[in-house]
Amino acid sequence: MKRLSSLFISHGAPTFAIEPGVAGPKLTALGQTLPRPAAVLVVSPHWITREPRVTTTARPGTIHDFGGFDPALYRITYPVDGHPQLAARAIEVLQSAGWNAQGDPNRGLDHGAWVPLMHLYPRADVPVFQVSIPARLDAQAAFDFGRALGKLADEDVLIMGSGAVTHNLSDYQEDHDSPQTYAVEFAAWIRDAVRRGDHERLIRAMDIAPHARRAHPTIEHYLPLVIAAGAAAQPLSASIIDGGVVHGAFVMDSFVFA
Repeated sequence: MKRLSSLFISHGAPTFAIEPGVAGPKLTALGQTLPRPAAVLVVSPHWITREPRVTTTARPGTIHDFGGFDPALYRITYPVDGHPQLAARAIEVLQSAGWNAQGDPNRGLDHGAWVPLMHLYPRADVPVFQVSIPARLDAQAAFDFGRALGKLADEDVLIMGSGAVTHNLSDYQEDHDSPQTYAVEFAAWIRDAVRRGDHERLIRAMDIAPHARRAHPTIEHYLPLVIAAGAAAQPLSASIIDGGVVHGAFVMDSFVFA
């Protein structure tokens, strides 16, 4: 069985579910060209726990973990199956790597999972389970966490980090004004590191990339990128999906790590 790629997807605001913009159709096209996996494992910044947790339910619900948006968003469901067997395997893999991973039989999918999956697999016909981000992770530990999960890429699991290339809520602009310069420059630096397969630069980005602390005042939306890079085969190679910029400062790029 050929090792599957890992993905990093910028999930933007919850409105990405109903405003696909440039990125949505490209994710749909990607989903049609990727080998069909047995399941998708999603790591999202909207589920952070003290120790890793893995959703083990056979039918995860759709969590609307946001407020103040279009009422239409709260009526959306993503009626997908889980995969308890592969979730159990994820727990086993993490435990063997030294993580105190446990199952969660009750939690559904947060918007960091179901919003991008609506575009990637709009028919909700590929099983999905989530793995939480351990609260103590820094970028190096995130890469190592991805390396541990990467064993599942050899077992027909598509590993998807869902986060953001840039994520500064104070710069959110409802009227979609022109992209802010700092976001464009930071994203260009990240694209270059991805294009070169330079995982060390990705790990050190918060310390050395231009405008890093403005692009990410907190690190949780960046960590899924490093986790996805860690889950990929090494040396790293990747293709870049240009998703444009929304709300002035939210870069919507996605990366396919071969």
